[in-house]
Parts: sequence; structure tokens; C-alpha cells
Amino acid sequence: MAQITAQLVASLREKTGAGMMDCKKALVETDGDMEAAIDWLRKKGLSAAAKKSGRAAAEGLVGVATGPQVGAMVEVNAETDFIARNESFQNFVSELAGLVLGVGDDIEKLKHANFPGTSHSVQDQLTHLIATIGENMTIRRAKRLTVANGTVATYIHNAVKPGLGKIGVLVALEGSSEINALEQLGRQIGMHVAATKPEALDASSVDPSALERERRVLTEQAMASGKPPAVIEKMVEGRIRKYYEEVVLLEQVWVHDGETRVKEVVKKAGGNLTGFQRFVLGEGVEKAAGDFAAEVAAAAGLTKG
Repeated sequence: MAQITAQLVASLREKTGAGMMDCKKALVETDGDMEAAIDWLRKKGLSAAAKKSGRAAAEGLVGVATGPQVGAMVEVNAETDFIARNESFQNFVSELAGLVLGVGDDIEKLKHANFPGTSHSVQDQLTHLIATIGENMTIRRAKRLTVANGTVATYIHNAVKPGLGKIGVLVALEGSSEINALEQLGRQIGMHVAATKPEALDASSVDPSALERERRVLTEQAMASGKPPAVIEKMVEGRIRKYYEEVVLLEQVWVHDGETRVKEVVKKAGGNLTGFQRFVLGEGVEKAAGDFAAEVAAAAGLTKG
């Protein structure tokens, strides 16, 4: 029997895009014959992953997970919205979110980590899933938040199942209050963040370039009024405060009552809001809506229209 070396397995993987374990099995089954192994993978439908890698992936799921004083969130993209109902895909995203708790949110490090319950990597598991389901998939981004004393709460909007949906939020709350109370407040803040789309936690963390751009626009608008420079300066500062109320989480009006500031709600609860993260599925990804449909039609010998 031919010796199945790591180099041989890696070569087959490069040629087919199939998972490492599938490549090894193919070579074992074909006694190390590369071409026969490629045919074996093709017959099993496992060599198509590489061909799918160029297709637009903007659907999928956002998953969250929590542990003591830590929370994690991950976004995994695929081509169609049908994927969100696939149990294998759901399990992959859930396991990946849990893995981020320990491994962290560096995507490359995450891809090379051992996938839970297996002897292969996250990337190999993803490649296998691509070949099995028949859609391109990508691990787009991940985030982990921690606290020294308190909790990291999670919120999923319109969850397809616990911890999985299309909008996810992490909220880091420090404080000595009872954990259940902090988690409840954190979930409420998560709902608020999902609805209001804040860009920064506090005024000091607003993007300086965004603030400068806003100030220039407001200044030009104020100058058009023809008022004296001193008045214009006050007008601009007043509008900057309004800008902070729109984009800064702690300065926003609490959506749950429509009048209290978020910072006042947090202070009253005896907590300290130290961080948040909001993921919206496919946000910023250029969607090529007709590409996949056209490809399916072409493969079936059909014409559009």
C-alpha cells in the first residue's frame, strides 16, 4: 500500500478544495493515486468547494455565546438565505461562537483552531461544509468582549434559534450588582443598540475624522445664516451636542422609555457600560443578487427570462 504523506494530502486539497480529512480518505481509498483520488472526491461531491469560492456570500447567520465574564459573537456568510435554516450550518455557527470565547476573535487564528469534537481545523470543517451544502461560505468577522467584574450580555434580533439570527449585539457591563439584574439590563441595552445603531460608546471614542467632517458641514451651514462668528460658534457646538446624542450610545435617549439617557439608566442600575458590538448580517458586503440564480440556470441548461 502506498504511503499517504502529509504533502500528498495537501496537494490533493489544493487541487480540489476538499477538506483535509476527505482528501486523506480519498488517497487511502485509491492507494495514493492522485487522479483516482480526484475522481473519488468528485463522485462523492466533495471537490466542488474551490469552484464556489468566488461567489458572493452575504447571507448566513450571526451567532453569540457567553461564559463567565466573557461574551463572543461571530458572523458566517453564505450565498442564500436558505442556509439559515440548515441544521449543519446552524451547528457550525454555534460551535464557532463558542470557540471564540476561548480562542479569541482573530479570524486567522480561529481558522487554524481545532474544531470542537473533531481532529481537524475550523477551516477544514468549513471547506467540508461548503462541499456538502453546495454554497460558498466565509467566516467574516468575530468579536470577544470581557469584563473584570460583571457580565457580557447578548441579544439576537429575530432569532432563528437560541443564539442565532441576523442581528447580534454584545454588551459589556461592569458592576457589583446581582448578575441576573446586570444581564437583564445588558439585554435591554442590546435591544436598544440593535434599534439605534450607535457608532461609539462615549464622546471620546467617536471617530475623529467623522467628527471633523460633521463639524465642517455644520460650520458651513451656520455661516450661511450670516450671523456673527461668536454666534456661529455657539450654533455649531449646540449641533455637535445633538450629533453626539445621535451616534454615542451613552448619550442616546433610552428607547424603552423615550426620555431617559442611556448613561442615566446604567448609573441608576449601579453598572458601568464598558463596551458593545453590533453585527448586522451582510452589512457592507456587496451583494450580487442575480449571480447565483444565473449560475443555477446555466448549470441546468436553462435561460433567464
